Amino acid sequence: MTTIPRDIDGVEQLLAGQGYVASRALATVVFLALKLGRPLFLEGEAGVGKTEIAKTLAAALDRRLIRLQCYEGLDAASAVAEWNFAAQMIAIRTAEAQGGADRDALKTELFTEDYLIERPLLAAMRPQPGGAPVLLIDELDRTDEPFEAFLLEALSDFQVTIPELGTIKAPEPPIVILTSNRTREVHDALKRRCLYHWVDYPGFDRELAILHARVPEAQAALSREVVAFVQRLRHEDLFKKPGVAEAIDWAKCLLALDVISLSPEVIADTLGAILKYQDDIARIQGSEARRLLDEVKRELAPA
Repeated sequence: MTTIPRDIDGVEQLLAGQGYVASRALATVVFLALKLGRPLFLEGEAGVGKTEIAKTLAAALDRRLIRLQCYEGLDAASAVAEWNFAAQMIAIRTAEAQGGADRDALKTELFTEDYLIERPLLAAMRPQPGGAPVLLIDELDRTDEPFEAFLLEALSDFQVTIPELGTIKAPEPPIVILTSNRTREVHDALKRRCLYHWVDYPGFDRELAILHARVPEAQAALSREVVAFVQRLRHEDLFKKPGVAEAIDWAKCLLALDVISLSPEVIADTLGAILKYQDDIARIQGSEARRLLDEVKRELAPA
């Protein structure tokens, strides 16, 4: 098991070892979350590396990653635990077939750990062989306010309550990362229990470093063109601006096509790797793509 870094530089090195190039501000808040044992709430546009930070931490610290993927209608049972009703019914019928079953004893036996289906929040409260797990609560903004209220107990005291079994408290608090794409505001009561950081689009140099870390086989000239073009796209009036994840995917697509330099034709053929809405693709195709590429190449020419 890898020990938790003692300073911010150590966090930067830990993440960099897994190919995650973090800003100083992000490395600082991650260090504080690890040091103080506080949940970390990350907001930002899709594709900027919020989810990836939890995966990277789990891999770097050699901890189990437990992911709770949020969605509309998510409730406590789906997040904590559910009873295995099929197994319970089989046990009841078996007891009845044998005759003379003690109903009170059977009722007690049916609501034990043997019949419990563990979900992510409960799993995160259990002791793990490699140390406290990394609990990723992903895209919290997709849920509703009642589920946020339910989370308050888990994030305040690192415990969950199952009516039939009582309260289960984590012997060692998990490392908690919450993410939101800010499709709606998350309640202040939940945010107060967390350290907060807005994950923004990276600058040119850091995005280039990210691309080198994730797609090292890409030639330097092509990587520079990819990053510059994607960053230029983010200034356009698009429905969905491309994130870092899309830049990485695009570079991999270009490598698969043996592309060594961007051209309007290559951009037109591969826009689906970076833009995910037809209106955005239609807006950029043709003369607009040529214009943007010309601007990018003029900017990169002195370099």
